Amino acid sequence: MKLGILGNGQLARMIALAGYPLNVHCVFLDPTSDGCASTLGESIVAPYDDPKGLSQLAQIADYITFEFENVPGQTLEYLSQQMPVHPPAKALLITQDRLGEKQMFNNKGIETAPFAQIDNLTDLQKAIDNIGMPGILKTRRLGYDGKGQAIIRQPSELKDAWQSIGAVPATYEGFVAYNREVSIIAVRAQNGEVRFYPLVENIHRNGILSVSTAQINDPAQQQAEEIAHKVLDSFSDYVGILVIEFFQVGDKLLVNEFAPRVHNSGHWTIEGAATSQFENHLRAVTGMPLGDTNAICPSAMINIIGKVPNTHEILKVPGAHLHLYDKEARAKRKIGHITVCANNAEALSTRIGRINSILH
Repeated sequence: MKLGILGNGQLARMIALAGYPLNVHCVFLDPTSDGCASTLGESIVAPYDDPKGLSQLAQIADYITFEFENVPGQTLEYLSQQMPVHPPAKALLITQDRLGEKQMFNNKGIETAPFAQIDNLTDLQKAIDNIGMPGILKTRRLGYDGKGQAIIRQPSELKDAWQSIGAVPATYEGFVAYNREVSIIAVRAQNGEVRFYPLVENIHRNGILSVSTAQINDPAQQQAEEIAHKVLDSFSDYVGILVIEFFQVGDKLLVNEFAPRVHNSGHWTIEGAATSQFENHLRAVTGMPLGDTNAICPSAMINIIGKVPNTHEILKVPGAHLHLYDKEARAKRKIGHITVCANNAEALSTRIGRINSILH
């Protein structure tokens, strides 16, 4: 069986690695030839909207998926006329527009931070008057890991913030005094079965995810699952992994955004869960039964950003599993991660601290 993947970065790489034991081989389509997944399968070097490249992919692959949101929605629509494509184009198109995404949540009765549509400086001034400061200005399209965003703490920063994002259509979102940031990872099979992984608590540094820790038996688990069901039900044909990021304020979860793909906050599942998010995504999109999503031990994921650490020191830490992506090191770039497992929460915390001391 062959799975076509749009993109050849680290997420495609980890899907491909999960496919080997199941005899699922991956074919990557990407404009670049040197992505870190390229050595793990056949590559088609072509733009995402190139009809010739897409036709070649459709002839080779049995199923199609994608690894990130910057793939044109029209590409998925084109491919879906010829073969199974999961998740659906409609879900991808929603996530490509932050305003539409927030509006979808509110239309489903899902609460978010206060937000406003921004098309010019006048809109931004009105939004600040209504929502207040501090807040964050985000481009409606593209942008991730802190890119395409500007924090506004006082009126004098308004013009500079608008120019810093390129003076393009945006949203302004009010800051939320949250207790923690969490995410839920769901997977939906072709027969409609849905399973959930334990809630994950996330810590960011400089707008980039730093540490994700699985929260076994978390009190907010049921609330997160109920919201995820509402999002999944918005797309009757949704198949694959879906991740929702939340701000927790007291006992309430406010939705930040969702991702129709495997996700950085789920990397801990490779060693920490009975079935990794990558294997379950692959199982779902190729029509296989879903695997067990339970955590098998207290686990966390720590991103490696910017430079490769002393790998010998990392591997000396009990329960540490090193994943390097074969990517060129540069500032603010995710070039690997470490999954760390332990027998209890206290030991896990100690091991996370030890690894962070090596990384920083």
